[in-house]
Amino acid sequence: MKIRATRKDDTADLQAVLVGAELFPSEMLPDMMSGFLSDDESSDIWLTCEANGKAVGFCYAAPEELAEGAWNMLAIAVLPTEQGSGCGGAIAKHLEAELKKRGQRILIADTSGADDFAKTREFYRKNGYAEEARIRDFWAAGDDKIVFWKSLA
Repeated sequence: MKIRATRKDDTADLQAVLVGAELFPSEMLPDMMSGFLSDDESSDIWLTCEANGKAVGFCYAAPEELAEGAWNMLAIAVLPTEQGSGCGGAIAKHLEAELKKRGQRILIADTSGADDFAKTREFYRKNGYAEEARIRDFWAAGDDKIVFWKSLA
């Protein structure tokens, strides 16, 4: 397993990750990655987990506007067949190390309070994130937004 910066040629594999993980529509991915892939000055971070020469997971993080040293892990996903292999945890740790190196303070991650996201919430807890906030009915009626928080100090 290797964690590295995402490349343009990862797009098709990462779209397959999104289809399997059902995180968000895979058609959105090329536009989301375009700034990072085309602009050397982009502050966004896209990381890919590669196993046996194939991209099997990724994460995307960006700085929070108007906040000093605060970042948001906006997406993290792993192929269902690779979940539990340590890929997601390795990506998160790589991201945290990169942000620490840049002198950043905190990392947050938003997820759903729905039952379908119980494994996601457990992933964050297992990786040292604390449930910091809950916004009721955020994503839809009955679907709360859960904000996880981790200090990078």
